[in-house]
Amino acid sequence: MKAFLKNYRQAPRKVRLIADLVRGKSVAKALETLTFVNKRASEPFAKLIRSAESNAKAQGADVSALIIKAVAVDKGTVLKRIMPRARGTAGRINKRNSHISVELGTK
Repeated sequence: MKAFLKNYRQAPRKVRLIADLVRGKSVAKALETLTFVNKRASEPFAKLIRSAESNAKAQGADVSALIIKAVAVDKGTVLKRIMPRARGTAGRINKRNSHISVELGTK
């Protein structure tokens, strides 16, 4: 009962804040928490949890007893961009991506 989101266009450091909020909670409680979180990653995270819940339902698991067993936010690809700086030099800007995985289990 897993779901993955690959190459989500936000830095892993910011997404991990959301991951720490929902880890270990029941699915219903986690979705309720995410509706009130004022972070950009909360909406894709809720969608991912719903996807994992749907996968569990397709495997025949009891949806009401599901908890979020494991959440991992890993570093994805980095888009490298250049910003012109003083005296003809260039500064690098890293546009970071995240790989998010959610695993559900029963109590």
